Amino acid sequence: MLLDLTNGIFGSPSQLLRELDDKSLNKQLLHNRLKRSWVWNQFFVLEEYTGTEPLYVGKLHSDMDEGDGTIKYILTGDGAGTMFTIDDTTGDIHAIQRLDREERAQYTLRAQALDRSSNRPMEPESEFIIKIQDINDNEPKFLDGPYTASVPEMSPVGTSIIQVSATDADDPTYGNSARVLYSIVQGQPYFSVDSKTGIIRTALTNMDREAKEYYEVIIQAKDMGGQLGGLAGTTTVNITLSDVKDNPPRFPQKHYQMTVLESSPVNSTVGRVLAMDLDEGVNAEMKYTIIDGDGPEMFDVSTDPTYQVGVITVKKPLDFESKKSYILKIEGSNPHIEVRFSNLGPFRDTTTLHISVEDVDEPPVFESSHYFVEVSENVDIGTTIQIVSARDPDATNNSVRYSIDRNSDPGRYFYVDITTGALMTARPLDREDVAWHNLTILAMEMNNAAQVGSVPVTIKILDVNDNAPVFTKFLETFMCENAKAGQIAFQLIQTVSAIDHDDPPQGQHIYYSLAPEAANNPNFTLRDNQDNTAWILARKSGFKQAEQSIFYIPILIADNGQPILSSTGTLTIQVCSCNEEGDIMSCSAEPYTLPISLSRGALIAILACIFVLLVLVLLILSMRRQRKQPYTIDEEDNVHENIVRYDDEGGGEEDTEAFDIATLWSSREAHVGKSRQDMQPEIESLSRYVPQTCVMDNNVHSYMLAKLFEADTDVCAPPFDSLQTYMFEGDGSVAQSLSSLQSFSTDSEQSYDYLNDWGPRFKKLAEMYGAKDSNASL
Repeated sequence: MLLDLTNGIFGSPSQLLRELDDKSLNKQLLHNRLKRSWVWNQFFVLEEYTGTEPLYVGKLHSDMDEGDGTIKYILTGDGAGTMFTIDDTTGDIHAIQRLDREERAQYTLRAQALDRSSNRPMEPESEFIIKIQDINDNEPKFLDGPYTASVPEMSPVGTSIIQVSATDADDPTYGNSARVLYSIVQGQPYFSVDSKTGIIRTALTNMDREAKEYYEVIIQAKDMGGQLGGLAGTTTVNITLSDVKDNPPRFPQKHYQMTVLESSPVNSTVGRVLAMDLDEGVNAEMKYTIIDGDGPEMFDVSTDPTYQVGVITVKKPLDFESKKSYILKIEGSNPHIEVRFSNLGPFRDTTTLHISVEDVDEPPVFESSHYFVEVSENVDIGTTIQIVSARDPDATNNSVRYSIDRNSDPGRYFYVDITTGALMTARPLDREDVAWHNLTILAMEMNNAAQVGSVPVTIKILDVNDNAPVFTKFLETFMCENAKAGQIAFQLIQTVSAIDHDDPPQGQHIYYSLAPEAANNPNFTLRDNQDNTAWILARKSGFKQAEQSIFYIPILIADNGQPILSSTGTLTIQVCSCNEEGDIMSCSAEPYTLPISLSRGALIAILACIFVLLVLVLLILSMRRQRKQPYTIDEEDNVHENIVRYDDEGGGEEDTEAFDIATLWSSREAHVGKSRQDMQPEIESLSRYVPQTCVMDNNVHSYMLAKLFEADTDVCAPPFDSLQTYMFEGDGSVAQSLSSLQSFSTDSEQSYDYLNDWGPRFKKLAEMYGAKDSNASL
């Protein structure tokens, strides 16, 4: 079988001729030669075919094919039927789709010749390859772009910055389709690029970051070796010039003027100076120092690391009266310098700073920052113990007035002279009461009370021997009747001790002895233990409780001060009955006796008289309280029981025929037709305002039903059983309202004198509300 290639020869021409000769020879020697097998070769097809007809690839032909159509060709493998087709009669192979070498460079196919009638293989199956031949259809691409790079400013020409790389998808082994050359499109004359390697380098000297810091460079990659017709791609390279130390610092001003208050505290800021440096980062770091002037000892300068400014601060307290201005010479320098740029220096600069001190009104200042005074506690009142002195530090030198901060001397023990500052005692001092005094003396300017200075004064009160020793508590002890001679009488306390509130320098020492009046006491004696204690001893034994149950021993107590002070204390010894072990059984107690002249019966009689007097006093007080009680309405005048209708009110004492509520309890007792004798013309005139639509009969029950019907049918009437109840009172009545619930005035403001003109029926109200003056006079 032959592979007929119409679009290229696979193998050499001599090989093809030899195969043709072999074919003719085979026809002659069929009887002695074997059948030929497949001819192995490759097909080549150009990619990106854009024609309308299928692209002819090659032809399969079997030696056994006589051209009569009995041989059928079959194509299998990669792309068979989809990418490639074969004419099963002629063996022609065509590409039916557009081929792209960058997607797939070759296809492996298998071909076979079959007998068309029996499908029996006429030839063994064999493989062949269809290779896609490359054309220049892909431009170079920068897969890593855009690029970012930096290079130090002032770098020499040719300094390498970055390498860019472009790739071409075409076949690098075929032609120049993948041969890429680089060129610079934008960025000249500052930078250059190597056409083969893509390395970008500096092309100019003295590239200054302070003049231009950022550059945008465009690099082009072109295939076909850069020849005309080649495809090209571009990328952007952003190049930044990094800073180097090539700029010295410079002060924008050669002279600064600043002011500061003399009251400014130490470490407070006076002002700031700045040496301009065009560099950045570590190259812009600055160091400021004071190199000359008359104020280095009063001021200091430091560097603010954030803004690289020099901060001038107060180093020592300032005094306008001592020095009013200072001159400083300040240097700003770079601590980091590159030697190769030393010719651009010097990398330092100086400026002059003039600082003026402004005067402020300062408080008075004491000559000493603290006073310590020792004074004896027996000093006389008014004694000067210390003189404090303060002055106004200002040039005006105002006069000063002194006083004591009373919060520091709440007991008012001291006084200071307002003009001289003499500190004196104002009260007796007692070391035993207050041993130390901590005062605060104030000094105030005469012309400005807000300016006040202060100084602490510590006063120590020195001790004098002004307190005699005394017993710490009341001394009392017990002893048994059978106490032996020489036995300690003070059995519970064991010792006698005293205290002395003084504090002598040589220490406390208290001496004990019996008082002169008890020096020859036959029963007890005293032993001084020389340790500020003493023992009381019995001189004899056999004390009898019946003879004498209590003994009083006066003891003289003296101190060792100058002068010697002493006092007398008494020890009470009570004789008790004890058992054999010495435990107290009982002690005599002085019984309470009444005076001989007053008997028990007389005492009871006195108490009974006192009780009777108390009862009489309480009875009298109760009667007086009842007299002072307010007027109470009698039962017959009780409005709750007798006053049923307001037209029955006003008679007072003359109203003797008031309506009896009991008549309503029984209809047989009702006498409606009974006439009222106390009806006065003025009341009758008021009755004309009451609608009388119902005539009363002898039946009270019918009368009540009539009134109820009248109330139910009258839409303007209030819901009362009788319309006559409140018709003489209220806003719509002639009498108007008598209530104070909606009144805007109090009882004290409202006058009810008009009630006296309403007749006897309102006499009671007139007396209660309208006759205040007469009641007041009574």
